[in-house]
Amino acid sequence: MGFSATLMLTGCFGPPAPAPTTSSAAPTTTAGPSASTTASSSAAPASTAPSTAPATTSAAPSTTAAAPPSAPPSSAPAGPTATAEPGPTGLPEQVGPLTVYYVAVGDNGISGPRIGCGDSLVATTTAPVRFTDQVGPSVGTLLANKSRDVGMSGLINVLYQSSLTYVAGELDGSTITIWLTGQFMLGGVCDIPRAKAQLEYTAMAASGATSAQVFVNGRPIDEVLSLK
Repeated sequence: MGFSATLMLTGCFGPPAPAPTTSSAAPTTTAGPSASTTASSSAAPASTAPSTAPATTSAAPSTTAAAPPSAPPSSAPAGPTATAEPGPTGLPEQVGPLTVYYVAVGDNGISGPRIGCGDSLVATTTAPVRFTDQVGPSVGTLLANKSRDVGMSGLINVLYQSSLTYVAGELDGSTITIWLTGQFMLGGVCDIPRAKAQLEYTAMAASGATSAQVFVNGRPIDEVLSLK
């Protein structure tokens, strides 16, 4: 299964990270000297100084506790998936075309990787777009296409009737994992390998990975499509 794609990704993709918890440490460090200075300069009774220091110290943690913690995608399994989402915040903005894969029915591997019922998977490119996380826009472009035929190219998009939404992505070594929500609406048994290949190859092209895993509503795509 061959393809070519480039993307400078080192983490994963999704919503921005919460405020770093280290920011809350600054007030507590400052609070210590402040309390001790007040006690020494005002010469207050010993019972007054201790009551001031704990009040200052307890105020800082309350601000940190109010900040909502980062939550994993609703469709993603609990665990490592949540830790990868802050990655995109450090990626530089780029402008370039996106690579999206469609199917050449009955091409038997002549125009691209051979899949399914003697078909080929063929890479297409979009007009240049601005992005930081290329996986999200690429998969999103594929899912947003609600036309079966891809222009006059003779290629088809078997996902055109499906109602799927990209949630997040994570690059771990040479494997890209993406999470989707929604439902598949396919035209027959041959559309199952076609749909899976379109999603996997589009994600791999965007991330530079050599393998892909797809989860839909928190379940592996093979398990979801086995019910079709």
